[in-house]
Amino acid sequence: MKRLKVSPYSLIILGLILTINITGCKPVDKKANKETQTEKPLLKKAIAKEIEDVVYPLPSTFELTSMLNRIGADYILGISNSTENADKYFTEKARALNLGVYSADLSYASTYRRKQETMLFLKASKKIIDNLEITSAFNKTLVSDVEKNLDNKDELVKIITNSFYETYSFLNKNGKANLSLFVVSGSFIEGLYIATHISENTFSNAEIVKVIFDQKESLERLLEVLQPEIQDPNIAKLVADFNGLKASYDKIDESMTKTQLIEITANVTKLREAIVK
Repeated sequence: MKRLKVSPYSLIILGLILTINITGCKPVDKKANKETQTEKPLLKKAIAKEIEDVVYPLPSTFELTSMLNRIGADYILGISNSTENADKYFTEKARALNLGVYSADLSYASTYRRKQETMLFLKASKKIIDNLEITSAFNKTLVSDVEKNLDNKDELVKIITNSFYETYSFLNKNGKANLSLFVVSGSFIEGLYIATHISENTFSNAEIVKVIFDQKESLERLLEVLQPEIQDPNIAKLVADFNGLKASYDKIDESMTKTQLIEITANVTKLREAIVK
């Protein structure tokens, strides 16, 4: 899996790991304190965990929407979550999940250079961030930066993608790891929802079918990062729901049948409707 952007804090930690590893290659003084020797593996393990916590765990939704764009799939108006819904989410779980949903919708709109929709989804995301009281995670110049680069797709993708990673990192480093997992989950399911609903006859397009099938790997990775937090009832519910979707994917051998695609689409629709309602 492609390694995604890491915060400067994480790079400092990574440097510490490399320093520890380089030091470990030097000749060992037999008289060295045994306690010091046993502390190093523990320290490396703790640092590695710290890095894992602040790295966005899945491919960006831009990768999915860009694949759809490259194979000629059209932009479908109305497929995304309505920006008018941003005010109706009242629990932290609902807000975090739909922050993820809007991040995927933002990726979708900006990938297809839909300027008006891009700004609407950006503002909807900002509204939810404010309601979650995590405004510190939101780059104060993000809206203006996006406005200035609406005609520069590469720069726009870079700006928005970095904002995803920074929000995820902020939540993890400020005691809100569960919220970050809701954001990732919402983004994943919205991206897959777009892929399964971007064509009226999806199965006739082998490339779209392949894009949908390839999301199995991301789903498995998502379940891995959710598992350590399963003691949270809300996370446990997500895991149970995603396991149902995984069961549908596990029925597929080398190629997806139309019946299997219909089953996956139905599962995704049900999951997504429960999030955005």
